[in-house]
Amino acid sequence: MTELRQKMIRAMELKNLSPNTQRAYLAAVTGLSKHYRQSPAAITKEMIEDYLLSLKTARAPNSCGLVLTGLRFFYTHVTEEKLLVDYRMRKKTQKLPTVLTKEQVAKIISACENLKHRLILMTTYAAGLRASEVASLKPEHIDSERMLIKIVDGKGRKDRYTMLSTLLLEELRGYYRKYRPKTYLFPSSFKTRQDRPLSYESLRCIYEKARKKAGVHTGAGLHTLRHCFATHLLEAGHDIRKIQVLMGHSRLSTTMIYLHVSRETLAKVPSPLDLIQWPAHPEERPDDPAHRR
Repeated sequence: MTELRQKMIRAMELKNLSPNTQRAYLAAVTGLSKHYRQSPAAITKEMIEDYLLSLKTARAPNSCGLVLTGLRFFYTHVTEEKLLVDYRMRKKTQKLPTVLTKEQVAKIISACENLKHRLILMTTYAAGLRASEVASLKPEHIDSERMLIKIVDGKGRKDRYTMLSTLLLEELRGYYRKYRPKTYLFPSSFKTRQDRPLSYESLRCIYEKARKKAGVHTGAGLHTLRHCFATHLLEAGHDIRKIQVLMGHSRLSTTMIYLHVSRETLAKVPSPLDLIQWPAHPEERPDDPAHRR
């Protein structure tokens, strides 16, 4: 390990960056170094500009932005040159999430013949969890007395509580009696890894298999169930700030996006065209003096 790499890891640890962020930042600096085949400390500002311009034509905007953030961290906190990396990459296009109907969600969950797989999808939807959060659940995180689920070390390394459905609790009790999970609520199925959580790829495959079996052709990705959780609560009339807390969003603006995909909420807003008090059309007013001869 080079001295610069050690310094960068130390700086990221001091900033308390998550493991995923650290890997992404290291990959950004490594990519720059490999591109020019020399130490990043010897690379000039013009060379960095050329590298970033080449990435803009080869990568997605969000990927370029992550590289830029990693390079900015390196040159701000690691090198002694304090090279200013003051560029802006094109922002990622804001796309609305795909939301399924409640009937489609029920079909997907019911399509799972395996009890464990069905409970994974049910828990994800019922509590609005991210894939990493459902994988990290442990039996002690299910608080049946207060009807809450504790999310430990969620996104941003934050703990939070979310709701525990009465129906989900009954299903989980049956699941627990059958499987007796120890460390994780939904452990890996491999005998050599039964004390480890399921991988993201395993969770994705469980969802996609059930979705295709249910004949639902939209809503790819397990994260769709989290989008459905927020949107269906919003359509049921629940306060958006409470949904923000349940979702674990730091900013309300992140939760507000579900206002744009809630069909029932949008349908309740009348068009301004329908609010105008229109005068009767002359052809519809035979007694109008203007039409008398």
